[in-house]
Amino acid sequence: MSSNHQIPSYLTPHATGPWNVYLEQIDRVTPYLGSLSRWVETLKRPKRILVVDVPIERDDGTIAHFEGYRVQHNTSRGPGKGGVRFHQDVTLSEVMALSAWMTIKNSAVNVPYGGAKGGIRVDPKTLSRGELMRMTRRYTSEIGIIIGPDKDIPAPDVNTNEQTMAWMMDTYSMNEGRTATGVVTGKPISLGGSLGRREATGRGVFVVGCEAAAKKGVTIASAKIAVQGFGNVGGIAARLFAEAGSKVVAVQDHGGTIFHSNGLDVPKLLDHVAANGSVAGFPGAEAVLPNEEFWKVQCDILIPAALEQQITEANANHITAKIILEGANGPTTPEADDILRDRGVLVVPDVIANAGGVTVSYFEWVQDFSSYFWTEDEINNRLTRIMKEAFHSVWHVTEDKNVSLRTAAFIIACTRVLQAREVRGLYP
Repeated sequence: MSSNHQIPSYLTPHATGPWNVYLEQIDRVTPYLGSLSRWVETLKRPKRILVVDVPIERDDGTIAHFEGYRVQHNTSRGPGKGGVRFHQDVTLSEVMALSAWMTIKNSAVNVPYGGAKGGIRVDPKTLSRGELMRMTRRYTSEIGIIIGPDKDIPAPDVNTNEQTMAWMMDTYSMNEGRTATGVVTGKPISLGGSLGRREATGRGVFVVGCEAAAKKGVTIASAKIAVQGFGNVGGIAARLFAEAGSKVVAVQDHGGTIFHSNGLDVPKLLDHVAANGSVAGFPGAEAVLPNEEFWKVQCDILIPAALEQQITEANANHITAKIILEGANGPTTPEADDILRDRGVLVVPDVIANAGGVTVSYFEWVQDFSSYFWTEDEINNRLTRIMKEAFHSVWHVTEDKNVSLRTAAFIIACTRVLQAREVRGLYP
């Protein structure tokens, strides 16, 4: 995808990938920013980018090198916040875009963070547990100069989890000479993690999905759901929808696409994925579909909860859903957005739909600082309140300005970020 924007020298102009999608989204919101638009270039440039070499000794004695990133997009409203992903296709453009979307997401739900993101270009399935630990620890040491409880707080993302965060916290703490539980979120409970954090992103998808369904006249108790990605986000969201009476008729992950017209048994499917690593071979499926057929499945709600740029102009016209809940970051291209809006499909954007994770990460961070921990009911109730308030604020702007939910979310978020930038001024 080409771009009319000034492209930094470290990106290839004709291969800007997800970063260009983000820039297009900023272009769409700029006309609504009024006098704050003079600051809009602030949003088009990451504040800080760190690219690191991550060398480790493999179990066989050989030395392997991996490419790592940490990008801090904006810290006008508070310290950077965003996940770390381990994936063989991680690129700087991707991490830049993800950090920028974190800026928008944190601002849209009004938690006092800026946006950041990190990643290592590696297939973690090719590493032993010991190799994975050594890589994580070396990466943490390399980015340690820019992270910290009041600077930038990493969290789990694709192919990272509570154990990854435990290694990162311990490494940072050893280098600092003190236990710093607040340097990461998404930690095990025994290290200052928060109750409800593991399910928070999927729960947030469910909460805003119910609000969106009410607006579109979709009855959750009889809705048909299709889910792409059945990990911590898609799997939890599917379980909550199924518990509310919905039928999860199709699920796709890296192992393939399965279908059942009367609804898959979600608890059994979750157990199968935990034991086998994917939905492939699930005995409760009525049919196994070609992956491209997933987008044509008859459903009321579609939840893309895998990777970015999954819904494109090539498949947007095939989608039958009335509502799309973006569980993943950046799963819909701007071209597909336009097609879906013209067809009357309500797209609840990632910066609202999957913000439950960072919201409970914020709760975890606050609990770590105070050394006082809340009950799971308290956390879930606070999460539900914040998600509903954020959704209804965005819905109000959508109706007031006749724009998509995504543009409305960006109007709210960019206004908050640029107001902070304007009041702070430029240093020196």
